Amino acid sequence: MYQGKTILGFIPARAGSKGVPGKNIRPLAGKPLIVHTIETARASGVFDYLLVSTDGKEIARIARQAGAEVPFIRPAELATDTARGSDVLAHTMAWCEEQGRLFDWVMALQPTSPLRNADDILGACRLMLERNAQAVVSVCEVDHHPWWSNTLPEDLSMENFIQPEILNLNRQELPVFYRLNGAIYLGTWEFMKKQKSWYGPRTYAYIMPLRRSVDIDNEVDFALAEVLRRKV
Repeated sequence: MYQGKTILGFIPARAGSKGVPGKNIRPLAGKPLIVHTIETARASGVFDYLLVSTDGKEIARIARQAGAEVPFIRPAELATDTARGSDVLAHTMAWCEEQGRLFDWVMALQPTSPLRNADDILGACRLMLERNAQAVVSVCEVDHHPWWSNTLPEDLSMENFIQPEILNLNRQELPVFYRLNGAIYLGTWEFMKKQKSWYGPRTYAYIMPLRRSVDIDNEVDFALAEVLRRKV
């Protein structure tokens, strides 16, 4: 519980992964990847129930051993490459309601963001209350400014690749852009049940530093997370 709000911690962990096979239980800094998220969630002290939704028996075993609840195995139709995260969350919320487990907020924590810490979770909760928000989503500054990006024609010509008005500007002179970093998604129960999306007029950004914003999608991401995690 946080400031009188009951919170469901929701960790989605599908068994199948093409970019990094067995990603969610692959060792990172000596622990299965998902364990980093479970331990951080528990260290924050805000969750009334910490639930892992998975279709993998080994993921379920490791998650339970680390202190999370795995009360069901995710249906196969919600464990495909094309299954939407909003549907997986809706399934979990419906299960909770059927079991009489009622919460004020729900926070989704992807195992692929192992560098977030307990202060990030608490910071998102504080922002939620301060702004009277319906949702809070974590972001970080972009690694490469989008104004220095463009599509290319078939002949690979770079004529007008960069807009003339920014051609000779330094990065410091450009506006700051942010990207989703995948680490924290927090919403009120009623907003998520109705909206089935984290985004609305009262959704606010929780800004995290780049060093805690690695979202593992491939081998390069995993290697970077390994280096950074060992420095924590």
